[in-house]
Amino acid sequence: MKIFAISGLGADERVFDYLTLDHEIVPIRWIAPRKKETIIAYSERLIQEYKISDENEYAILGVSFGGLIAIEISKIVNPKWTILISSVETRSELSSIIKLLGRSKLLNLIPKEILKPPLFFAQFMFGTNQKKLIKAILKDSDLTFTKWALKELTNWKNETILPNLIKIGGSKDKLLPPRGNNTILIEHGAHFMIVDKAEEISNILNEKLKNEHISKK
Repeated sequence: MKIFAISGLGADERVFDYLTLDHEIVPIRWIAPRKKETIIAYSERLIQEYKISDENEYAILGVSFGGLIAIEISKIVNPKWTILISSVETRSELSSIIKLLGRSKLLNLIPKEILKPPLFFAQFMFGTNQKKLIKAILKDSDLTFTKWALKELTNWKNETILPNLIKIGGSKDKLLPPRGNNTILIEHGAHFMIVDKAEEISNILNEKLKNEHISKK
């Protein structure tokens, strides 16, 4: 089974190198958003770009902002599972600050150049000591995409509950704190736990997907 994997805002497919899953990971690379493109239209383009719906059996995995894309893709196609890591399932799980930022339209006034945080601040918010990796990711960040993604995050409207969802959150996540009774909690996991807690996350997913596969036969 293929797992189409979508990284988070300010990150890329390098974060999936740390996972050891029993299934093939197919990283989805960000494509440039079109002018005034919605997150739904963007998700539809990713489906076409990677021919996701052509597969017989597959999963969609999303990390952080990539989790929002994973949800939107899963609402259009029919994956066997949708997997969220350090992300949210619905708009109601977003913090009040994020929602307020969306309502204020402040992001429209902010130059994209100031959206790249200093390294020490990024490390603090991500809750990681992976200085070299964070530095490389920040260096390669596309600020036009970052601004678009932040606007889509703060204005996300989804309230659809997916039936085939696996959601993993970290107890120390500062950016998207875990919400909902269906979250599998990683103790001391921060927002960058896709790397820092990769072994624990891999074990959870391998066991969960194995059991689900057995139960759905």
